[in-house]
Amino acid sequence: MHGFLNLHKPFGWTSHDCVAKTRKLLHLKRVGHAGTLDPAATGVLPIALGKATRLLQYLPGEKAYTATIRFGIRTATDDMEGEIIAQQPVINLSLATVKTALTQFCGKITQIPPSYSAIQVQGKRLYDLARQGEIVEAPARVVEVSDIQVLDWREGEYPELDVAISCGTGTYIRAIARDLGQVLTVGGTLAKLQRTSSSGFHLAESLTFSELETQLQTATFHPLLADQPLQHLPLITLPSINAKKWCQGQRVAITESELDTNQHLRVYAENGQFLGIGKSDSQLLIPQMVFESFES
Repeated sequence: MHGFLNLHKPFGWTSHDCVAKTRKLLHLKRVGHAGTLDPAATGVLPIALGKATRLLQYLPGEKAYTATIRFGIRTATDDMEGEIIAQQPVINLSLATVKTALTQFCGKITQIPPSYSAIQVQGKRLYDLARQGEIVEAPARVVEVSDIQVLDWREGEYPELDVAISCGTGTYIRAIARDLGQVLTVGGTLAKLQRTSSSGFHLAESLTFSELETQLQTATFHPLLADQPLQHLPLITLPSINAKKWCQGQRVAITESELDTNQHLRVYAENGQFLGIGKSDSQLLIPQMVFESFES
């Protein structure tokens, strides 16, 4: 079995838990995921099956979330799963003020990832260091947030803001919640997070584990085609003689003049068979990942 599963990750599960469960249900050894989700987050978790695990690096990086930010509280993990380190009721915070502050978080922004995160520093993950009592600040990184929309606003001692966020890979929504609270000088933390799309997979088409098990029991489960989430890459079709050579690891000549050098491409045979991923180099197509041999 080779392809992708658009999984709706449940609350409380790690991404590793989801891979292990999928491996057990499908009786597969080769299973991987794209875009780690925190245990407290739910939503889209792309799962690669079989040979499709080798395609994970080529998936698009765009992601979208709905998030709830709670003001007046700061935690060690920048979400409600961690120890509260500061808490004070918020007075006179208006939605208009929040909206003005939110404009600082659109476009290319610099953020410091949460101390409890999967980022590695000197070969060790930050959450492992934090659990050992060693708090290490991750290096600041530049990420891109393409859009933030306010969905709802609830007043109270600890007001809450619901937002929809579209962003690029590497963006921490927990960091946005923390930094927004800091800009407003009231503190903030992430109270709820759901990923609505990731790497071309969308929540509306995702499967829960319960739905997956039902489909497996009724023999109606079919993985998504391996090339389905790769539509952002340009396509090139090879004649049969070149398709065979390319699948054997050989560079083949191409005539497409509009291709950029070092551009990744989806490679197909004339019969429509998906062959893998290639990279253009002048007038040559170089194999990067041969998904399957050409069937003439």
